[in-house]
Amino acid sequence: MKKVILITGASSGFGKATSHLLAQRGHKVYGTSRRQQADGEVNFLQADVCNPTEIEKAVNTILEKEGRIDVLINNAGLGIGGALELATEEETAMQMNTNFMGCVNMCKAVLPTMRRQRCGRIINLSSIGGVMGLPFQGFYSASKFAIEGYSEALAAEVKQFGISVSMVEPGDFATNFTANRKNSDITLNDSDYGASFSRAIKIIEKEENGGLRPEILAKKMVHIVECRKPRLRYVVANLEQRLSVVLKRILPGNMFVNILRDYYKV
Repeated sequence: MKKVILITGASSGFGKATSHLLAQRGHKVYGTSRRQQADGEVNFLQADVCNPTEIEKAVNTILEKEGRIDVLINNAGLGIGGALELATEEETAMQMNTNFMGCVNMCKAVLPTMRRQRCGRIINLSSIGGVMGLPFQGFYSASKFAIEGYSEALAAEVKQFGISVSMVEPGDFATNFTANRKNSDITLNDSDYGASFSRAIKIIEKEENGGLRPEILAKKMVHIVECRKPRLRYVVANLEQRLSVVLKRILPGNMFVNILRDYYKV
């Protein structure tokens, strides 16, 4: 059955690859971006996930045209690198509002329709950074940890209405996320944190730039959209990173933190 799908952050990276593959599969795909876009396969709507008014307008536009929304994919997000201690109030708010509250805002806008339909599917983009706290990406990890807890609770609450909730936890992928990350100048120039931050961010960027192709994640998204009974969590990463998720679950906390410190040269 072809579905009406709303995906945020559809103009680049995971969102672009996923929206195009879903459209090619015959689904009716609506993508949001903060700036107006033109695309032959995807119906773009200008909406900032931090702006409830723009979100409501986008959702109403889809409902007027299609009469339903079958799938919501919360993909929009950004990254800010730096020491937690030195993060500004503006940086913290930007990270949490976009990655976490943007997801919450979209779910709140779409859930009333899905409840009336007594069916629907929500897919929230988490990260392996939502499973482990990554050094110098602390508020990014915090935003993804928040998505994990929110999604787990939401899945329990809305299953009674025929709505499923899934999380996708990507590892490193070669997208424009790396180039768009905002790195803290305050941290780079700090006498205590600067050197370790420089070492860590070089490792992070190298891993991301050498990461998997976004089309791999897009194929997993299509599977989650089209399968009959989606799981709550999907880790999409290389073997080493999938192993790190397993180790996080079984190793003592201090031991795992030391592994992260050693890996990122902190």
